[in-house]
Amino acid sequence: MARKPDRDPPSQGDLQLERLIPAPLPQAPLDATQRLACLRLIRSENIGPVTFRELINLYGGATAALNALPSLAKRGGRTLRICPKDRAEAELEAAERAGMTPVFTVEPGYPPTLAHVEQPPPMLYVRGRSDLLHRPAVAIVGSREASSAGLAITRMFAAGLGAAGFITVSGLARGIDGVAHDASLDTGTIAVVAGGADVVYPPENAALMDAIATRGCIVSEMPPGFQPRAQDFPRRNRIISGIGLGVLVIEAGRRSGTLITARLAGEQGRDVFAVPGHPLDPRAEGTNHLLKQGAILVTAVDDILEHLRPQVSAWPAGAPGSLAITEAHQPTLAPPPTLLPPPEPAGHEQAAVLATLGPAPVALDQIVRATGLPARTVQAVLLELALGGRIERHTGQLVSIKS
Repeated sequence: MARKPDRDPPSQGDLQLERLIPAPLPQAPLDATQRLACLRLIRSENIGPVTFRELINLYGGATAALNALPSLAKRGGRTLRICPKDRAEAELEAAERAGMTPVFTVEPGYPPTLAHVEQPPPMLYVRGRSDLLHRPAVAIVGSREASSAGLAITRMFAAGLGAAGFITVSGLARGIDGVAHDASLDTGTIAVVAGGADVVYPPENAALMDAIATRGCIVSEMPPGFQPRAQDFPRRNRIISGIGLGVLVIEAGRRSGTLITARLAGEQGRDVFAVPGHPLDPRAEGTNHLLKQGAILVTAVDDILEHLRPQVSAWPAGAPGSLAITEAHQPTLAPPPTLLPPPEPAGHEQAAVLATLGPAPVALDQIVRATGLPARTVQAVLLELALGGRIERHTGQLVSIKS
């Protein structure tokens, strides 16, 4: 959350490299065949958000990318397990029965703010009012063991932001999350869950989840019926912060998972707001730490509205829901890529790239400079190595050898 140091003016090589860093994918309506191909690609081995995006950009569509996977993975050093057609069909059928609609980054309907984070989930399942995903939103997160004062503050902020036209985003956990959802049912709320969008968790929020499915929106990147695990909650948190224009933290312990959401929000360029707490209350230790690190101190709804004012138009214009993201902050989709024959790196080029990699993450531009290879060739080599399971991708266009 601290201000990053100013960068030196980019060189011509840096400008060339920045043009090659993928923008959000072009969007177009998908038919049933294309949707099935996208799901198969996502569910195939070693296909993460970055690899999915690069495959779509390189081949112009999921079907062509699927056909290319075996040879790409072979050049990366292994045989890839590709999701069978019948398994993907069964997942889509189960989702339809559960009232869940898949939305891919390559089609309209995907949340525009989330599409512009560095590694957006390639697909989301949406249950309920998908229109809420296209309205300005603020995430509200906090302790599961919140105080009565913390719950009252949460209700005040959720109701006030809703009255100003903002959707509330949270994680449907007990405590702060649940109250934030309940207080914004009438004005619009989005629950991002770690399991399937049809799986109730925690059990005590079953009635609230049913209400959100009817009056709000439930979002998950997991398949129907998926039971959440501990490692799935940080993945969920990046969606919570990515959908919102800002994240409000109310009561969080020093080791709270809420702080993961705040950190991710900072990495995504979102505003991080925090309500200060008593220095002796362990439930305020995390929020007070955020304030020391540069979070925006807020005690009233107007404090948040003042910071978000430049990002929305028609402020406020009467009824809730009348706000719209301004042109300056409204993501614009990249034009369809010019499809060139995908390069097939030679063995010496792959060896040159591997020689620059180690357990410590390095940036793409460092690899380009160290090898002297064109950036497009380096990206093709990294794609093959990723499919071969030999490298790990990190935020900030960083890559390392997989341990």
